[in-house]
Amino acid sequence: MARALVNGVESDRISIADRGLAYGDGLFETIAVRNGRPCLWDAHLHRLRRGARKLAIPFPPEALLLQEFERVAGDGGKCVVKLVLTRGTGGRGYLPPASVRPTRIFSRHACPDYPEAWTEEGVAVAFCRMTLAENPRLAGLKHLNRLEQVLARSECGRGGFSEGLMCDGRNRVIAGTMSNLFVLRGRSLSTPRLDTCGIAGTVRGLVLEMAAAFGLEPAERDLGPADLAGADGLFLTNALIGAWPVRRFADRRLDVRRLPTAFLQAVRAAAHSPDTETRDQCGYS
Repeated sequence: MARALVNGVESDRISIADRGLAYGDGLFETIAVRNGRPCLWDAHLHRLRRGARKLAIPFPPEALLLQEFERVAGDGGKCVVKLVLTRGTGGRGYLPPASVRPTRIFSRHACPDYPEAWTEEGVAVAFCRMTLAENPRLAGLKHLNRLEQVLARSECGRGGFSEGLMCDGRNRVIAGTMSNLFVLRGRSLSTPRLDTCGIAGTVRGLVLEMAAAFGLEPAERDLGPADLAGADGLFLTNALIGAWPVRRFADRRLDVRRLPTAFLQAVRAAAHSPDTETRDQCGYS
């Protein structure tokens, strides 16, 4: 079982001419693994394929990605696998090479050591000073240009918050530094539109898909700070945390019991259920 693969070869090194390193010219996925199998594999692959199409990066055969995932995840039980797809190597300068040979990188990592209490009791969040630039062409993609999130995430550490919320230049709330945001008011469940910036999270999609079955009314809309201040509850999602309730927003305490507990539990279960069909495609018994 390899800890990292670069283009199918066990290695932890890439060329200094790789455009992912030089310019952030590529995409990535962070995949939760349970019992050696990926969770939400189809959703991750769909987002990666969409991003590759928008960036004009040739997409590798899915069977090859599955095989390389299996070599890294193995029977590793519970872990995280990161998949990076770059445009490959090229000369100095922004102009992409005429002939593109993408670089595929798979790496295995331990699961983040977040306190278990955050899942049930909730987390403290606040707004970051760092804002997100608007670029409709890149909106929704999980591309490698993440300096905004790096700088915003450092604010969380200094402020003692579990997560920070980011706005765009028009003061619209977009997302957390590493998560998507949901706002509950009555039965209405809103999440920020991602038409100009932000990442279309895999669990975000799951929440929007599952909400109606639990009597909720999901919608994507523009949200401002006032919408959060008047909310009945807030929660955050991503592929690794599943769903975190928010117990404190800036100086305001929130009662996490007002959130639909059964729904959040169902989201976490679905987000962290290994894909049995993928296991069959990989050649598992």
